Amino acid sequence: MSSGDGASSNGHKSYVNEVVVVGAGFAGMYMLHKLRGLGFDTVVLERAGGVGGTWYWNRYPGARCDVESMQYSYSFDPELEQEWSWSERYSGQPEILRYANHVADRYDLRRDIRFETTVERVDWDDGARQWRLQTDRGEYRARFVVMATGCLSTANVPQFESAETFGGPTYHTGRWPHEGVDFCGQSVAVIGTGSSAVQAIPVIASECRELTVFQRTPNYSVPARNEPLDPAEQAKWKANYRELRAKMFGERAAMVQRLPDSEDPAKEASDDEFYHRMEERWGVGGFTFYRAYGDIVLDSESNDRVAEFVRKKIAGIVHDPELAAKLTPHNTIACKRPCLDTQYYETFNQPHVHLVDVSETPIERISEAGVVVDGREYPVDAIVYATGFDAMTGTLLRMNITGRDGMRLADHWDAGPRTYLGLGVVGFPNMFTVSGPGSPSVLTNMIPSIEQHVDWIARCLVDLRKRDATTIEPEPDAETYWVDYVNAIADLTLYPTCNSWYLGANIPGKTRVFMPLPGFPPYVEICEDVASDNYRGFALA
Repeated sequence: MSSGDGASSNGHKSYVNEVVVVGAGFAGMYMLHKLRGLGFDTVVLERAGGVGGTWYWNRYPGARCDVESMQYSYSFDPELEQEWSWSERYSGQPEILRYANHVADRYDLRRDIRFETTVERVDWDDGARQWRLQTDRGEYRARFVVMATGCLSTANVPQFESAETFGGPTYHTGRWPHEGVDFCGQSVAVIGTGSSAVQAIPVIASECRELTVFQRTPNYSVPARNEPLDPAEQAKWKANYRELRAKMFGERAAMVQRLPDSEDPAKEASDDEFYHRMEERWGVGGFTFYRAYGDIVLDSESNDRVAEFVRKKIAGIVHDPELAAKLTPHNTIACKRPCLDTQYYETFNQPHVHLVDVSETPIERISEAGVVVDGREYPVDAIVYATGFDAMTGTLLRMNITGRDGMRLADHWDAGPRTYLGLGVVGFPNMFTVSGPGSPSVLTNMIPSIEQHVDWIARCLVDLRKRDATTIEPEPDAETYWVDYVNAIADLTLYPTCNSWYLGANIPGKTRVFMPLPGFPPYVEICEDVASDNYRGFALA
């Protein structure tokens, strides 16, 4: 329970806690539960009106997890695993949010979460050895701060000329109205063809009178093959959850595929063998497609062979050859966030669905009546911005975080985010980031990644308490080493070859640095080794 401690400068109450966690998504909820069980006085600050993080905000039509339901769930409590049942192979947003609320209720988490509380400033007080967090509802002070703010939590809203003059409603997929949107009888524009758009476009098309999609970069997408979850399959998972969870932690993306991973190179397969293997993976659906060969994201020749398979699929699905060509990507496959879909390409065969290519002639402006491209106005009743997020760093930088000696996090990260293990930042003592830049995060099944980080942070806080240590922060050499290491690993892959949000390329002016670390099991091993070796690379005082 937070203790009041007088009034802050804006007249609101001031509160003192041992730990403040920012964010009440899956990371923040588990962090609270874990620390509470260890006896830490902890409070969570959350700008939303409820739990769920990205699943609280992303309520757009078709919003769905691309990790299978039985794996996109907490593993910390075997009883929770057994009592919750999923309805589909891939959970939709409403079901995931119900699960998040079930967790919050089951562990009585809400009493220590301050909802509708926006963190405006975060400052380290070196004299008091504590953090001060200024919010719109008062000041919080704490010895430790855990940033559980999520990798995809700050919407990227493009600044189109005269956008404010549009006469109809506008929506962003990451800020969708909770009451939903009725597009019946309307002409709708969707701007963007990333992961959210790939999910939303088929559903919006089924509801509206006319749909116009504005595409800058065509996207590779593989069928999800979503379906009701077979009760027998769910029962098998529940009967073997401990073994399967351990197997997940040993996989490079922290998820078990429906077909075994193959390690042989795609470029060496015979035409017949390659075709049959890829057809099988396409038929099964999901990310198992990208595990058909071991070098898809490592070797450009193998990558292009897989990419060409998908290109031919697009040509076979989309009836109009000219339209199919516009929808066909020619960049590296899987170097951007891989998309899973339900009838995405098929949607463009419908006569009321149109595609406008804005790769060479970008959107000029938003008019009162619609979207203007190359001097032509496309009148619409509503605009949907499916333009993604300022990923991984956006939310942290918007909180105006200041560390030792007045160092601004924005300045420290001016040339790109710098962390040690994705957990800590030089000059920002006692501040931890859950799934921060430099950790596997978005290249993995996020919930196992979250659990690994939360468990590591909790162990660290317990060890600090045992040693009567006041502060912990990374050493400069360790941070530099880690940034170099992450980039070296990324450079062994094809990931950096695309202008993706992994690099921050979707945000104008953002320094392009590959932010996540490929490879979950080696990362976990390194984290364990660091902690066991007296927190090597961290300075404790």
